[in-house]
Amino acid sequence: MADDRSPDPSLAGDSPTALEDGIAGLFDDYLTGFNDADADTLIDCFYLPATIWQMDKGYVFDDEEDLAENIEALLEALDKENISFSEFSVVSAHISGTTALVTLDWRQESSDGESVFEFTCHYHLIFDGDDWRIAMIVNEQ
Repeated sequence: MADDRSPDPSLAGDSPTALEDGIAGLFDDYLTGFNDADADTLIDCFYLPATIWQMDKGYVFDDEEDLAENIEALLEALDKENISFSEFSVVSAHISGTTALVTLDWRQESSDGESVFEFTCHYHLIFDGDDWRIAMIVNEQ
């Protein structure tokens, strides 16, 4: 049985690479949100409700207001740590229908180029009919 929500290969340029490009675009936007300290850009990357697991606790964000509070607090904490640049490398990725699992290794550095934080995040993505969005993050620290 066909799933009407599945990414349409014809819309994705008839290739799995186009689907991967969509996911890469999501993470490019996500990275830009961190490097520009732009909460709105980060919020746009999520599919609500979203769950974020960090420090062995799960937090569910049902609406943009709740998510915005969390993201703004995170951006403030990064600013206090003098984080001025973030980057990631892809560890693994798997696409299956309207979901994808992606693992990224992150590195965040201060304005003098010193590495301050290094960690791994696992992302569960959902294709919302137009774009890939983050539904859940599990942060390993």
